[in-house]
Amino acid sequence: MQSLSLVGVGVVVFASTNLDNLFLLLAFFADRHMRARNIVAGQYAGAAFLVFVSTIVALTAVIVPQGWTALLGVVPLGLGLRKLRERWRGIETDEEQEAADALHMAEARSHSQALAVTSVTIANGGDNLSVYIPLFAGNPEAIPTYAITFAVMLALCCLAVYRLVNHRRLRNNIRRRGHAALPMVLICIGLYTLFGARVLLG
Repeated sequence: MQSLSLVGVGVVVFASTNLDNLFLLLAFFADRHMRARNIVAGQYAGAAFLVFVSTIVALTAVIVPQGWTALLGVVPLGLGLRKLRERWRGIETDEEQEAADALHMAEARSHSQALAVTSVTIANGGDNLSVYIPLFAGNPEAIPTYAITFAVMLALCCLAVYRLVNHRRLRNNIRRRGHAALPMVLICIGLYTLFGARVLLG
């Protein structure tokens, strides 16, 4: 019964701290240049890092100064600006598009896509840290249960968003708009995250 209670808490915590991550997943899966396996790998790597850091901080009672984690917002902001600049280059010809596709495939093989998703996931994880740390500190024995629950929930989220983006009636519209929206989603996440660092100026 206690295990089920911990799982329930884990589900609620995951849902409350990952609503914005759903929009991020939607934008990533809608980008035709992004490979699904790189998105999932990056999401899991980022989530594992957040859980690991939260565990270390919770068990060692280290205090993370308020506002410092918000500085990670420069990562999605930088990626978003770069993608926006690429879109401003203008309409590409078919040959140029093929060259761009080849470049993105090369990037995928070098794991740069997974690394980019990992970086954005970590940068977007300020809310996760603020909730995970006191949760883990209050019940260290439950950390493995929480971690497994988060992993299962993340898998369900990735699967649900992937199927939505690839739905035969919706995929063309979602991919067209999602590909265009990805830079703005990244920029908004970056600016929102950086806004949390304003306390450092006071």
